[in-house]
Amino acid sequence: MEWLNYHHLLYFWTVAREGSIVRACDKLLVAQPTISGQIKMLEDALGEKLFTKAGRGLALTEVGRVVYGYADEIFGLGRELQDVLKGRPRGRPMRLVVGISDLLPKFIAYRVLQPALAMPEPVRLVCHEDESARLMVDLIEHKLDVVLSDAPLASNVRVKAYSHLLGSCPVALFAAPSLARGFRKNFPGCLDGAPFLLPMEGSGLRRSLDHWFDSAKIRPRVVGEFKDSALMKTFGEAGAGVFAAPSVIDKEVRKHYSVGCIGLLPSVMESFYAISVERRIKHPAVMRISEQARHELFATPVPG
Repeated sequence: MEWLNYHHLLYFWTVAREGSIVRACDKLLVAQPTISGQIKMLEDALGEKLFTKAGRGLALTEVGRVVYGYADEIFGLGRELQDVLKGRPRGRPMRLVVGISDLLPKFIAYRVLQPALAMPEPVRLVCHEDESARLMVDLIEHKLDVVLSDAPLASNVRVKAYSHLLGSCPVALFAAPSLARGFRKNFPGCLDGAPFLLPMEGSGLRRSLDHWFDSAKIRPRVVGEFKDSALMKTFGEAGAGVFAAPSVIDKEVRKHYSVGCIGLLPSVMESFYAISVERRIKHPAVMRISEQARHELFATPVPG
């Protein structure tokens, strides 16, 4: 039987947690060669590289991220055991491990998940952001409880998982105040030739926007295309162009990025999904966020 050396795992976990071998040395009070040697033995035992060089520092490999997730849980349980034995018992919080599609707006993810943190029973939220395809693999391997996505499970993906609609809302257009003021008159015709910041081609929102441009006879001047919606909004805040965002986060977008809302596109809808391996959701926290999303978040009237 193969045994995992938890001493080696502790050295790896500390380096990953502290962000560098130097800081891990200070934490563990050992020399750098000792830590490097322990990590090398762990890599040899697992048959995988756990770190890769990133500039002057280290970054976790894909396998390293998986190992770190397990190590974090293992040593978290160890700390809890110490508390119990020292007479400080505490109930273990319910874990909710969520995969978040990298195309999902951050404010939507927060608004969907926030009700889980307000449950009477303590919840420990663990969030993993990645491409949907990779998250599906982790979901099927039961590493995730649920995946939040801006698209349902594709029909050509042959995995046993189910898409649960959380809700839909129209899209609104935003821009820096100086731009927004000029585009509110004669909306939406005034947007012909306007500078636009758009999601990458192939995304659901991009397809919907392209269809709307065609139907409204709007020819946008595409300034930039972005996979990261937060980066797109940052460029919008700087005045680089007009960008789209779900209307249910209108207030958050205007406040956080100091932009103005130009107008609503009622025919351009975004939908959001919780994807699980269960046809009927059973995890209490997933049930809570699903119910709150359907009955409150996406039931809220959109701005006019």
